[in-house]
Amino acid sequence: MTDNNRSSTGRALPYFKAAGIVLALLLALWLGYVMRGPATPPSSDHGPHHGAEAESGQQQVWTCSMHPNIRQPKPGKCPICGMDLILVTPEEGNEDAGPRSLRMSKSARELLNIQISPVQRRFVNAEVRMVGKVEYDETKLAYLTAWVAGRLDRLFVDYTGIRVAKGDHMVSLFSPELLTAQQELFAASQAFSRVSEGSPETLKNSAKATVDAARRKLRLWGLAESQIREAEQSGAFSDHVTIYAPIGGTVIERMGFEGMYVEMGDRIYTIADLSEVWVKLDAYESDLAWLHYGQKVSFGTDACPGERFAGRIAFIDPILNPVTRTVKVRVNVPNPEGKLKPEMFVRAVVLAQVAANGRVMDPELAGKWISPMHPEIVKDQPGTCDVCGMPLVRAEELGYVSAVASDSTKPLVIPASAPLITGKRAVVYVETPGTDRPTFEGREVVLGPRAGDEYIVESGLQEGEMVVTNGNFKIDSALQILAKPSMMNPEGGATPAVHEHGPANGAVSTRPSGAAPDEGEAKNAPEAFQTQLRGVFDAYLELEAALASDELEKAAAAVKRVADMLAAVDMTLLGGEAHGRWMEHLQALQPALEEAGKASDIKALRTSFAKVSDALVKPVRAFGIGEGHPVYELHCPMAFENKGANWLQADKTVRNPYFGKSMLTCGEVVGLVTGPEQYSGNE
Repeated sequence: MTDNNRSSTGRALPYFKAAGIVLALLLALWLGYVMRGPATPPSSDHGPHHGAEAESGQQQVWTCSMHPNIRQPKPGKCPICGMDLILVTPEEGNEDAGPRSLRMSKSARELLNIQISPVQRRFVNAEVRMVGKVEYDETKLAYLTAWVAGRLDRLFVDYTGIRVAKGDHMVSLFSPELLTAQQELFAASQAFSRVSEGSPETLKNSAKATVDAARRKLRLWGLAESQIREAEQSGAFSDHVTIYAPIGGTVIERMGFEGMYVEMGDRIYTIADLSEVWVKLDAYESDLAWLHYGQKVSFGTDACPGERFAGRIAFIDPILNPVTRTVKVRVNVPNPEGKLKPEMFVRAVVLAQVAANGRVMDPELAGKWISPMHPEIVKDQPGTCDVCGMPLVRAEELGYVSAVASDSTKPLVIPASAPLITGKRAVVYVETPGTDRPTFEGREVVLGPRAGDEYIVESGLQEGEMVVTNGNFKIDSALQILAKPSMMNPEGGATPAVHEHGPANGAVSTRPSGAAPDEGEAKNAPEAFQTQLRGVFDAYLELEAALASDELEKAAAAVKRVADMLAAVDMTLLGGEAHGRWMEHLQALQPALEEAGKASDIKALRTSFAKVSDALVKPVRAFGIGEGHPVYELHCPMAFENKGANWLQADKTVRNPYFGKSMLTCGEVVGLVTGPEQYSGNE
């Protein structure tokens, strides 16, 4: 089994797998080295052991390296995780060690492969990977509309995709209203010419205003000045008007057809200038700390293998998508050769250099002035934007720090494998210098965000200290056995009393007789635990939505997020039988997620998704995810060649993850897993 004690932004450490394979074999030998006590091998039977017990005159105590609260008088298997129990030996060699310290021999350290790294103060890089699509630049779209009601007699552009230049003729439109307006202009012009010099000034002004209004109407309806002048002077009227392209670009939509009657304002064409495009990316909320306006983004597309494109972040959506838990990030990208086409799928990366307090620094923008609307406008001096005319602002005002390297700007960092994280707590093990035998001290630290393979340390460590990066969980397990403060047992102290062997390897059940395995646990689960489990479910919804949309890349990223959120669940919030039940659920969930993480195509991922769904429904039903958060179970009878499969949703609108867009609405709600309402039957 694999341990779930990991950071929400990091990978899931295989604690339990390592414990199951290595600890059961080595920990008894190790404790002999560490404590210098007699390591008695476990017997195959469960009868009394008279050897070491008789010599010491004390009752033997056997415990589980993963669940030290299990204390048995005889060898056997852990009733929670099934691991072989190990003998607790006397605490020789650790009497004078501190309450959070563990002392061992040098040979034991080598046997357990304890590795350490220094705490350093230096700049680190955070790599943010995102996926998204190319879209039109909304500021470079134009619509060609009918300026007057009439009939479309000719369309000079009769299909989409044609590139046009500004001023190209697009439509010839026949309009009786246009003919009437020209006649009105001619009549008004004739009336104005008949006004004598001696006429009252008000009459002259009125006649002139009538002529001007008639001219303006024709001008707004699209007639050229030459046509207006000819109609006014000679009475040569035209019943057609030509409409020209308002901008240069590509015709992306045609709504009109020859012979069709239109009203004023009806749209005939949509034209897009593709010399610049937008790339909209999906960023997870855990990555938002590293993203800022004006940052350079590099991305590639399958249409141009090996070629990289670049742009700058121009907008970060202020609203989080509650289903996918992502935020849209818009990048402005120049596209002079037209290689980037709307709806292309892209994979992007942002390399953020991280300074103290998790702030971002960019040497290219240090001391520069940037346009707040057009991030591509960067100048050395204050001024105005060349595009919109807005005043430029300093890069520091947008969240960047100066590129001048100093100890105050460098963050304190440790490798990501150093801390053991359960929920909000983080524990590291620091080597104590100047001791005759290797000694390691457990210490709680406050971590900042994760940047790549390292964590920023807010407090609890000092530069130059040596932290354990490999073997830290083995040290933690030994502290648990010694009833000292550890990650799993932060208070330390005595462990629960010894239980005698019962029918199942000495396990003592606290569940009422006849009760279902999960009965009553949701009611008793702490609210903090339910909130963390809700994070797992929200990440699962991202996976479900990606599969329903046939988006393999997003689905693969969502699998990692589910694993990360599962690793962040603090199992120490549960005690007794509830803790054991959670461990059983993990045994099903973690292998299913590992299989999903290895899927190379969407078909294999959907197969693994079914296993993840079957494993997740049990803890969600058992513990709940908090009040006001319903979870529904849905079923598709046609999935996997009519074998059928279930999945979970937060609402009743069917979005089939097994068929995606080909049969998106195939399926039905079969029940309410947990939530504020009662559900029965199909709705």
